[in-house]
Amino acid sequence: MQYLPNILFALALVLGVGFFVMNIRKLSRNIKLGKDVNRTDNKPERLKNMIKIALGQSKMVKRPLSGVLHIIVYVGFIIINIEVLEIIIDGLFGTHRVFRGFLGDGFYGFLIGFFEILAALVFIAVVVFWLRRNISNIKRFLTKEMKGWPKKDGNNILYFEMVLMTLFLVMNATDFHFQQAAIGNPISQFITPLFDGFSLETIHTIERSAWWIHILGILVFLNYLYYSKHLHILLAFPNTYYANLKPKGQFTNLESVTNEVKLMMDPDADPYAAPPEGEEEAIPEKFGASDVTDLNWVQLMNAYTCTECGRCTSSCPANLTGKELSPRKIMMDTRDRLEEVGRNIDANKGTFVDDGKQLLNDYISPEELWACTSCNACVEECPVNIDPLSIIMDMRRYLVMEESAAPQELNMMMTNIENNGAPWQYNQQDRLNWANEE
Repeated sequence: MQYLPNILFALALVLGVGFFVMNIRKLSRNIKLGKDVNRTDNKPERLKNMIKIALGQSKMVKRPLSGVLHIIVYVGFIIINIEVLEIIIDGLFGTHRVFRGFLGDGFYGFLIGFFEILAALVFIAVVVFWLRRNISNIKRFLTKEMKGWPKKDGNNILYFEMVLMTLFLVMNATDFHFQQAAIGNPISQFITPLFDGFSLETIHTIERSAWWIHILGILVFLNYLYYSKHLHILLAFPNTYYANLKPKGQFTNLESVTNEVKLMMDPDADPYAAPPEGEEEAIPEKFGASDVTDLNWVQLMNAYTCTECGRCTSSCPANLTGKELSPRKIMMDTRDRLEEVGRNIDANKGTFVDDGKQLLNDYISPEELWACTSCNACVEECPVNIDPLSIIMDMRRYLVMEESAAPQELNMMMTNIENNGAPWQYNQQDRLNWANEE
């Protein structure tokens, strides 16, 4: 029975990390359902972006209040969890504050004291975030896509962080010998008086309970990430690294369209020619995207990285004028559809079975897509370099080139270009009449 706590801890650790790894594999599988795209160019610039934006939070502070609060939570939560290494060693080997003996009272006390101050700051910042999200009636948190689970998910993370920070401080405050040493308890020393009058045995039980719930809470939080918008904790780094480096507004050429144009311009090409002997006939590539598997893997990673902060939607001119478009909803819908496709694959032993649904129409309406002005405000505002516009444009391409479902005004313009060589409806012979005007 002496080693039972260590065995239980090892079992919890293996189950928690194992389930996390399983979900990460599923996440990777879903992202790889997207088409291939090469984002390995200009590695120094990509690394610079990742350090500046994901690590340095440079785009977060464009909105100072939420930016500074986020940095406090981000830095505090990451640094405090260094202490998890000590918990893991203590849990596996039955030691207690093993780093104290290794680092010495002075440096160890400094670290724990620093962690306690950060924990208090994180708790305060999280409370402010909760007030902003639930009390302040900030418009970007009140849109229709933020009802139900998205709202609960945002609050769940805040509750998690409040509880974990509280447990960390209680764990220190009820560690009798640690408090007696007074080497690193600038915050917990004010919590200790709450337990005056308790027996040493009761205080020890509270300390052990806080210790166990703290580490189990971290393992639960780790596995909750896959089901939460807080996947950006993990994906912000690759997402900023693989972001598009081309100038905003420069759209990509579809290879399928390029090949069609080359075929049309080749006088010797036979579009109906059979493939060479031994080769299978190529399946015509879809123009644009109607479902998540038509998008590329970076776009799918964008969807999983979305923090649902709403900065994109709050800066979208179409949304601000009352149009249906919300760039945040575009990303949320893409992620939801991708998750649905992933569950379909899991249920059918690794093969997707047509479910009669797709991203277009079932999740995102043409009205939303055509409301976009392609101004790139959403791309510029995103704190982790997500590109909703690329998904919108790929789905527009599908509507135009596969379904001929462009708005009437756009169809008229394209017809005029085809017939008259210009967007305006007049005869080509009259195009230069303006030059004769005095």
